[in-house]
Amino acid sequence: MAGLGEGEVRVVETLRVKIGEGKNFGASTGPVGTRDTFCTVSLDQEEVVRTKTVERTQSAFFGEEFQFEVPRPFRVLSFYVYEKDLLKRDSCLGKACIRKEELHRYHGKDHWFSLTHVDQDSEVQGQVHVEVRLTEIMEDAGKTVFKVSARVLECSGLAIINGCCDPYANVTFCTPNRTENKKTKVRKKTTDPHFDETFYFELNRPSPSPDNRFSIVDEDIDKTELRVSLWHSSNYYKFADVFLGEVKIPLSTLDMTRPQKLHKAWYLLQPRDSTRPSKPCQGSLRLNINYTEDHIFPSHYYDSLCNLLLKSPDVDPLSSSAVNIYGEVMKDKLEEAARPLVRLFLHHGSLLPLISALADREVAKMTDPNTLFRGNSLLTKCVDEVMKLTGMHYLHVTIKKHIDDICEDHKPCEIDATRVKEGENLQINLENLRVYVERMFKSITESARLCPTIMSEVFFTLKESAIRHFPDVNDVRYTAVSGFVFLRLFAPAILGPRLFQLREEHPDPTTARTLTLISKTIQSLGNLANSSSVSPGLKEAYMSNIYDCFAKKEYSDAVKTFLDVISSTGRPHSRSIDTPVVLKESLMIKRAQGRTRFGLKNFKRRWFCLTNKDLTYAKSKGEPPLCKIPVEDILAVEGLQEESFKMKNMFQVVQPQRALYIQANNCVEAKEWIDILNKVSQCNKKRLKTYHPAAYVNCHWLCCKEGNENATGCTPVTGGVPADIKLDIDSDREMERIHSFFLTHRDRLEKLEVYLYDMCGEEAVYSGTPSTPRTTTYVIEDPKTCFETLRCIMDCIIKLEQEHIEYYKALAKSTKYGSEQKPIGGDGVKPNELEDSMEGEEGGSNM
Repeated sequence: MAGLGEGEVRVVETLRVKIGEGKNFGASTGPVGTRDTFCTVSLDQEEVVRTKTVERTQSAFFGEEFQFEVPRPFRVLSFYVYEKDLLKRDSCLGKACIRKEELHRYHGKDHWFSLTHVDQDSEVQGQVHVEVRLTEIMEDAGKTVFKVSARVLECSGLAIINGCCDPYANVTFCTPNRTENKKTKVRKKTTDPHFDETFYFELNRPSPSPDNRFSIVDEDIDKTELRVSLWHSSNYYKFADVFLGEVKIPLSTLDMTRPQKLHKAWYLLQPRDSTRPSKPCQGSLRLNINYTEDHIFPSHYYDSLCNLLLKSPDVDPLSSSAVNIYGEVMKDKLEEAARPLVRLFLHHGSLLPLISALADREVAKMTDPNTLFRGNSLLTKCVDEVMKLTGMHYLHVTIKKHIDDICEDHKPCEIDATRVKEGENLQINLENLRVYVERMFKSITESARLCPTIMSEVFFTLKESAIRHFPDVNDVRYTAVSGFVFLRLFAPAILGPRLFQLREEHPDPTTARTLTLISKTIQSLGNLANSSSVSPGLKEAYMSNIYDCFAKKEYSDAVKTFLDVISSTGRPHSRSIDTPVVLKESLMIKRAQGRTRFGLKNFKRRWFCLTNKDLTYAKSKGEPPLCKIPVEDILAVEGLQEESFKMKNMFQVVQPQRALYIQANNCVEAKEWIDILNKVSQCNKKRLKTYHPAAYVNCHWLCCKEGNENATGCTPVTGGVPADIKLDIDSDREMERIHSFFLTHRDRLEKLEVYLYDMCGEEAVYSGTPSTPRTTTYVIEDPKTCFETLRCIMDCIIKLEQEHIEYYKALAKSTKYGSEQKPIGGDGVKPNELEDSMEGEEGGSNM
């Protein structure tokens, strides 16, 4: 580990939260008695995502999942439950908070969290940098006095109040006999203020001691403390200033035996003790939280394990390969296991051999071709991940327009007679549904030329494997592919459009029911396992009417033609999408670009829309765009330093003539926009290599002070310029995930190692006679080669974990308690660590 510095290791934090349901929110005070509720997810006090609103209930089922990378440090993950009242105002019912260091306790399992009352005194975030020393001062009369100097240097990460933060610090010297207050100046529009103000508080009559040290006799040091509280200045007479957090520094914890002894440290802001009685809070929330923090090493640390995985398709038998052992170890979390595995093999250009090897092994075990690839296995999860990774644009261009039309039309389509509403006609509903299905089906079956090349090659591999094992089954060439593209791609996307970024909001209950019926019909049309009938034996008899509408040979022929084309590698590989595809859109704030000489450069809220062709913004959604930036004109997309405009979560889109400055609604949204803008513009030939991290204001760049507006950037761009999807994958990150999975299930590896060791020790293994049956679900064809592979895996993960341990030790040793990276707070001050945070410098008097 020697020579590996902190800068060589990247830290990536990922959160995936499933918000299940809420119970016992209580009756509303309104006339109905039920509540319209929704839930938000916050990093500290910053909201990053929210659920749909569930109407008229006291126990809401949300059923939503969110996943995102954490773009900044945080202390607490919070879930707030809100109620919309009759005036559509949001009032908070309660919250559930989990400290970052406690997230591992709830990883991957459902837990019920009781809601607690939300009090402004407890809603704090950020940290403050404070310097405290005991100063000996000689007064004019020759008298020596001792004063405690408190210097408030700076803060970071303060909470935003009503869209802004105008902080100041209040410093209070508290003794049992007196209290003295002083405060800093207000800093405008910043969550990271720099104060650098010093205040002095006199101690009462020090008494010298024989060894020339001193003690305080009139001040009870054990009960004396400094309090530094942060406040947001409301700037309005009618409104009180808002509490942002405080720290208490007891003088008894400091070394007060020598003057000029300096204590300088960062402190986490803490809630204050509320004098108001706590309001009762009712209700609970079911959550499933997955939090990962990966420390990613340079590539060569993963080479051994990576090579072991990459040679798996060539291992015979496949059961002795590293990939197969990985799948067995992760058999209860195959979806999580498939994600890094697919990306790793895709990055190294070895995905198709992997899919082929896994498919041949799975098909060889099948006896019924009608159930081919219908279960959950490492193969099916890998193909699912390929479709998620490469098929999102394809989904958008194929079915998004129809999803939008259905959500906006609100036509009744219920065909279950027991659920038809009063005033609706069953035949009209059936016709409405038939028209929607017809349009959706036509769009899908005519989209074969747009299917991504990687998906087509995977489908071709699956089809060839199925045909080799079932040469006499005519329809196996179709069922091998339809189970993926219809059952696992189109049908789920129609059913849950928000999960596939096809809609921003969840559809209303009536529209959701329409989409469910369409999804079932499309799935049935794509299921050609029994080609003699589109509607085999039904559990839901009412669906037979819509199935009968499509029980014609022309529809099954269209499906077969579509499946043949998307699983063929002989067609042209260039599938450019001419129709603009909406990739992301949201309401954000932009700074006027000043395209005219006297144009005002103020900030306005605009509706931004990004397609594969251009970035546009308009006054509101649906209106004509006010500005259009072609993708080829995007030269760089980077974050913007907060001091540029005293605004957080800003980023810049650099164009040939100027930069467009945009403020996102939160840190997660800002990162998502930066990532997707970089992705669509990554192949631009004129992309910049350097940029200005701050804005051009008052005739100079704030970052480098250069006066020329056209000056070359002073900082290298953070993103590279990947040429294709292969280079766009972070293989080191995927290897760290795989290593982490192996390490988490090391006990399973060790059990398998002992089992294989016993088998290899038996003479029966080498004589060819059957060995004694054992209790295991793992099929072992060649114990000797499997044992050798397993030993190599164990050696790799043990060696890599030892490197991690050495790195963590070095990091802990180099990170001082009380530094900005490890501030004091949380579980309280530890005296021995606090002594380490003392600067240990003795200087002269400041006065």
